Amino acid sequence: MTELLQGVLLASMWVSIAVVLLAALRPLLRRLGGAPLVYRSWWLLPLVMLAPLLPLPRVPLVEATPVHALGAALRAPVLPADAVLWPALLVALWAAGALLVGILQWRGQRRFERGMGTLQPRGDGSWQASADPGLPALVGLWSPRVVVGPDFDLRFSAAERALILQHECQHRRHGDHWANAALALLRCLFWFHPLLPWASRRFLRDQELACDARTVDPHPASRRLYANALLKAQLVHPVAPMACHWRSQPMLKERIAMMKEHKRRALPWVTGQVLVVGLCMGLGAVAWASQAGSGGSPAISAEPFQFAQEDAAKAGLERPVTIDRMPPPSYPASAFENNQSGEVVLRVDVDAQGRVSDVRVLSATNPGVFDAVSIAAARQWTYRPAMRDGKAVAAAVRIPVNFALSETVTGQ
Repeated sequence: MTELLQGVLLASMWVSIAVVLLAALRPLLRRLGGAPLVYRSWWLLPLVMLAPLLPLPRVPLVEATPVHALGAALRAPVLPADAVLWPALLVALWAAGALLVGILQWRGQRRFERGMGTLQPRGDGSWQASADPGLPALVGLWSPRVVVGPDFDLRFSAAERALILQHECQHRRHGDHWANAALALLRCLFWFHPLLPWASRRFLRDQELACDARTVDPHPASRRLYANALLKAQLVHPVAPMACHWRSQPMLKERIAMMKEHKRRALPWVTGQVLVVGLCMGLGAVAWASQAGSGGSPAISAEPFQFAQEDAAKAGLERPVTIDRMPPPSYPASAFENNQSGEVVLRVDVDAQGRVSDVRVLSATNPGVFDAVSIAAARQWTYRPAMRDGKAVAAAVRIPVNFALSETVTGQ
C-alpha cells in the first residue's frame, strides 16, 4: 500500500514539474517551431512519469529467506491500527476516484458513438453517420474511422471536404487517437491533480493546432478556405474523450488566428527540435537519476549487550544471556528503495539449553518495515543461556537492531 502511494505521489510531483515547465516554454516553442513543435513537447509528461520506474545501474539488494522467516512473520506483533488503516483508506479513495473518472469517460465515449446512429461507407474512404453528435471526427481506437455528419456534402464545398478529410487523416496518421486514450488514462490515474484539467485542455488544443498546421503547410494558398470551413462548422464542445473532433468552440479564434500568422524559418525550426529533444531527455534523465538520491549505503548493527546487564539484574541472574554468533539481518529491498531507516528493539526468550523459545518486537520506529527480517535473524543467532546459582536458566534479553543508510552512495 505504502509503495503504491509513494509511486503515485512521485509521479504526480513530476507531472507538476513537467506541466509548469511546458507552460513556461510554450511561447518560445511556438515561435521556434510552431504548433507541431508545441504538441510534440507533450512527450515530456509520459517520459518523466516512466523514467523513475527504470532501474538504476547498481547491484540490487537481495533479501535472504531464512528457514524461520515464515514462522517469524507469523509471530510478528500486530501493527497499530492507524499504521495500516490510513494507507489502505488512501489507496481505496484513489482507486475509487480513478474508477469513477474511468466510468464517466467510458460513458461519454459510448454516448457519443451511439449518438452517431448507423454508419454507411463513403466513396472517399470516410463513413457517414445518420446523426450528428459533433462530427466530423476520427472515432475508434483499434480501427479508427473518419466519420462525417449526414449533411456533410451539403454544408461544405468539395475543396472544403477534402481539407476536412485530410485533417482527420492527419490525426490518424500521427496516432492522435492513441494520444487521447493515453490522456484518458492519465485523467483516471491523476484525477486529484489540480494542474491536470488545464493540461488536458491545453494538450487537446495543441493537438488540433498541430493538425491544422500539418494540413495547411503543404497548401499555403488554402488557408482562407480552411478558415471558412472552420467557420461553417457547427460550434460544439467535444464530448468524446478519445475522438479527434474537427470543430471545437473554445479554440475557434485561436485556430483561425494561426492560419494568419503561421510562418516558419528553417533554422529556428531545427533549433526548436533540438530544444524539445534536449528538454525531454534532460528532465527524463533527472527523473530517472532522482532514484539515486533516495538511497545510501546500508548499514546494520545490533547491540546485544546494551540491555543485558540491566535485564539480568532485574531477573536476579549471575550472568545474562550472551550471544556467540550474530549473522546480520538482510536490509529489506523495499526499505532501501524508499530510503527508509529505523530501529527495532527485540525481546528474545532463551531457554536453559540456549535455544530461542520466542522473539517479539518491543518497539519499532517504522512498524512493519524491519520487523520480520529482525525476528528471522534473531532466531538464527547462537545463544548461551543465563546463569543463576551456577545453573543455566531460561531468561530474556532485549536487543536493539539498527538499520541505517549512509549519506553517500558508494559506486557499484
